[in-house]
Amino acid sequence: MAKNFLSGLFSKKKPPDDTALEQQSAQEDAPTADDGAPEAIAPPQNAAPEPTATPAPLTEIVEPASDDEPATPTSPPEPTEKNNPGWLSRLSQGLSKSSSRISDGVAGIFTKRKLDQETLDELEELLITADLGVAAAERITDSLAQDKFDKEITDAEVRETLAGEVAATLEPLEKPLLINAENRPHVILMIGVNGSGKTTTIGKLAQKFKDDGLSVMLAAGDTFRAAAIEQLSVWGERTGAPVIAREVGADAAGLAFDAVKEAKAANADVLFIDTAGRLQNKSALMDELAKIVRVLKKLDATAPHDVILVLDATVGQNAISQAAAFSDIAGVTGLVMTKLDGTARGGVLVALGDKFVLPIHFIGVGESVDDLQTFHAESFARALAGAVD
Repeated sequence: MAKNFLSGLFSKKKPPDDTALEQQSAQEDAPTADDGAPEAIAPPQNAAPEPTATPAPLTEIVEPASDDEPATPTSPPEPTEKNNPGWLSRLSQGLSKSSSRISDGVAGIFTKRKLDQETLDELEELLITADLGVAAAERITDSLAQDKFDKEITDAEVRETLAGEVAATLEPLEKPLLINAENRPHVILMIGVNGSGKTTTIGKLAQKFKDDGLSVMLAAGDTFRAAAIEQLSVWGERTGAPVIAREVGADAAGLAFDAVKEAKAANADVLFIDTAGRLQNKSALMDELAKIVRVLKKLDATAPHDVILVLDATVGQNAISQAAAFSDIAGVTGLVMTKLDGTARGGVLVALGDKFVLPIHFIGVGESVDDLQTFHAESFARALAGAVD
């Protein structure tokens, strides 16, 4: 059914090249006035291409267990500087707005000054305005005060302390996405507000997962917008992933139910379910999301196996309220933060880490597939603090 619908709707359209697809993704993910999306959301900026090493796999694949032993994950190599130097360079470039805001402020505060209470207060205010949050700002200034109070201190020393505290906060949340081969399909529900980049993130992850040898299916659960259905279908053509879709206005929960049935019949490894963008303060739309979750459990009591909230870094502290609301409604299991290259508010990831005990699976610093990578706390912390060697 889905195949016939899609072929009728898109048979005359050729898959765009990479540049066209990324421009389309940026336009269709952008919020509109009708959505009521936060005004702070900005379109992503293009990142300059750079030769890269082959990225490490983004998932852990849990093989089916035998009768005598439990399933165990095979861990991919961590995205360290040795095996992914290109990504570290792009991460530093992508976080340049956030790191410049912090490092320039630090340099201005600590030039030829001793660490007294006045400078600590200035530093704390800088970190709070950089969206790291009050708790992180207090920890960083307390750490400096213990060792360096009333002593001369350089801005480089401050950045090193900042990087260490950020890494310590986020390392417990540095977790890859586990794909359990026993589920077939492993159902991943993608949620978030309009403009956060859900559909584009699904497309990028579908490509990554296919490259890792997994069979992937996509479900166009944003039935409110024809453009969203088309966008996901283009990603399906590009990645070779079948797309389950219905006409605009169809019941999203019913589509999700049918998609799981079709993915089971196809013995697919992974099923991504896109959802309509919705604001956390729109109760009717949030209720529909809760309905999707209930319907999925009728087919599989353990589904959805992951509920991933996609957050746009440009909204700053508003990401906190989004995470709280979506966690209450859909039981968020992990985060993806996009558009870190388009904002000076990348420090909000630290505030999220303090507020929620949620795994951070991926971060994005650009439009290309390789600009979405597994989250690595130390690399992020050093890039944010401007402490990259």
